[in-house]
Amino acid sequence: MEKCWFVGVLIVLGYVCLLGAIIRVEGHPIEDLVVNLPRQPKVKFSQYAGYVDIDVKHGRSLFYYFVEADHHPHKKPLTLWLNGGPGCSSIGGGAFSELGPFYPTGDGYGLRKNSNSWNKASNLLFVESPAGVGWSYSNTTSDYKKNDASTANDMLLFMLKWYEKFPSYKSKELFLTGESYAGHYIPQLANVIIDYNNDSTGFKFNIKGVAIGNPLLNFNRDTQATYEYLWSHGMVSDEIYLTLKNDCDFNLNYDNLSKSCKDAMVDVQGMVSDYVDNYDVILDVCYPSIAQQELRLKKMANKTSLNIDICIGYEVDFYLNLPEVQKALHANRTNLTYPWSQCSSVLDYYALDHDINILPVLKWIVQNHIPLWVYSGDQDSIVPLLSTRTFIRELANDLKFKITDPYRVWFHKGQVGGWVTEYGNSLTFATVRGSGHMVPYTQPSKALHLFSSFVSGRRLSNTTQPSIIDEISK
Repeated sequence: MEKCWFVGVLIVLGYVCLLGAIIRVEGHPIEDLVVNLPRQPKVKFSQYAGYVDIDVKHGRSLFYYFVEADHHPHKKPLTLWLNGGPGCSSIGGGAFSELGPFYPTGDGYGLRKNSNSWNKASNLLFVESPAGVGWSYSNTTSDYKKNDASTANDMLLFMLKWYEKFPSYKSKELFLTGESYAGHYIPQLANVIIDYNNDSTGFKFNIKGVAIGNPLLNFNRDTQATYEYLWSHGMVSDEIYLTLKNDCDFNLNYDNLSKSCKDAMVDVQGMVSDYVDNYDVILDVCYPSIAQQELRLKKMANKTSLNIDICIGYEVDFYLNLPEVQKALHANRTNLTYPWSQCSSVLDYYALDHDINILPVLKWIVQNHIPLWVYSGDQDSIVPLLSTRTFIRELANDLKFKITDPYRVWFHKGQVGGWVTEYGNSLTFATVRGSGHMVPYTQPSKALHLFSSFVSGRRLSNTTQPSIIDEISK
């Protein structure tokens, strides 16, 4: 009996050692392996989560969630995704509401599969950045005063140290992606990576592309476009729009705007009402009190609009605050005094950085031969396609790029997915039909099609015939 027990122990220990050796050979940290998330569907790919210490002296650490591609991860690139805000979580946003492998169930206690996860085409890395967002933290209070430059530098440090945890990914193609205020985060991160590569005599990032969705590129002009968009969609009267157009100088600080302009802005808020989602003007709104009551009662709620779960934010918030979920993710290791939330309540972000014009940064990226895709959900009034499309045309003119793919429809599963144009060989602008500010959330299948085309270096489909990309996004 004792001999059998001893042999059994040796077998188990041998298996554990073998498993550990396999993980180490693959260049993956076993301590960050997510064995299984609570009430998660069975999957064949691996997940990792944990912290990367970017400043030990200050005690500053960023939390990440990494999902391997669902097939042949060693053959797929690495894609970083950041949400915006500034100060909003890429875990709660990108990973669990948009393009990650799981969505929360309606009761907030479990997960369901996202059949259009971007890990069909790439390995995915989500980071809560900067410190103060989600579970990312610092033991130095002053670290919560952040700006675009410090955020980009921290993310550069993060990537370098993350590669130490996952050395097998250092040589992989790297794609940088994000949405909204990540229109600041991602280009400026690309900028510091380019500078790092130019200065480095050793390791260099294998950066192969940048893609940003509904990105904030020029705050004043985006604001002006918002009012034009609302008016063009019948949500604002002619009279109010003409007042805005004639009396508002959007190049001025808000405090310096005329009284008639400010009054018209207030009138717009009343006309649009609180019952329209400005991030997607065709979606219904979630009533928080009802959603929270249903979560407490553990009932599956029918909270859909156009087959979209409009209360997903509350479900994600509920799920990620479950103690067993945080334990499975190796999260909240410092027992933060506040609950996890979609957007930070402790971050003090430099507000004037909103006004930075990102177009010169995009120009620098393209000049360094890095393909740039900019895409817009056409139902977004916050950062409307009206301004973004104009910015990209102006950028192309500045670069002296000619149109290489005239403005046209692109197709997804035999139907129009949106419109696209290409300048030179490295600058693409696309719209995604029927989607809002968060394209992968409102049009997940089209978003996967667009992303798969981006990382594979293919133009968006110009035919109604099924393509390889359509097969990926089934």
